[in-house]
Amino acid sequence: MNVLHVCANPKPTEESVSKQLASAFFGKLIELKPEVELVNVDLYDEKPPFYSYELYKRVWNPVFDESYEPSKVEEMAMNYAAKQAEAFNEADVLVLTMPMWNFSVPAIMKAWMDQILSPGLTFSISKEDGVKGLHKIKSVVLLVASGGVYKEDDDRDALTRQVRHSFDFIGIDDIEIVWAEGQSPLFFTNQEENKAMAIEAAAEIAEDIAEIDLTPAEVAAD
Repeated sequence: MNVLHVCANPKPTEESVSKQLASAFFGKLIELKPEVELVNVDLYDEKPPFYSYELYKRVWNPVFDESYEPSKVEEMAMNYAAKQAEAFNEADVLVLTMPMWNFSVPAIMKAWMDQILSPGLTFSISKEDGVKGLHKIKSVVLLVASGGVYKEDDDRDALTRQVRHSFDFIGIDDIEIVWAEGQSPLFFTNQEENKAMAIEAAAEIAEDIAEIDLTPAEVAAD
């Protein structure tokens, strides 16, 4: 099993609740499945560029015009996206670790998603066939921490909506969420209890992920 872990939190682990969830998740997963091949991408070390006009032309113009020939500048604009998409397409499971910032994903995570969710990289698109994934990802695990508390389907929660709809578009509808809520000491006194519950949930999700069966075709492709 190949797992791609993308982290969007600049804090050290001892100060980051979302990273502590990741530690619990991967500790249990590797305990149960030590042969896991793990690729870690720290977005603060491998910073994604913002989506550019050159990247837009490189990935979308060939969709509209099969004879389109990208310029060298356009090819260069796809370097980061191509590298990240390669790791994405080789993964069976994607794990995203992040805090909620301003009710949504951190901008650096959105920038990464914009880079990899491009035609010709992680999906194909045509009028005849619609959208087809070019990946083999079976599940996305979302490890999140937030200062506030959000009920299910809370209108303020743009984070999970962003992730769900973005990956559902390319054929990934299995999204597992572990959320450490109420982490703001200004408004809550039970932060540690909330964190402990989330850490326990992260380990439980890892148990579920460890049981994912790969089809023979996927095993052969590894």
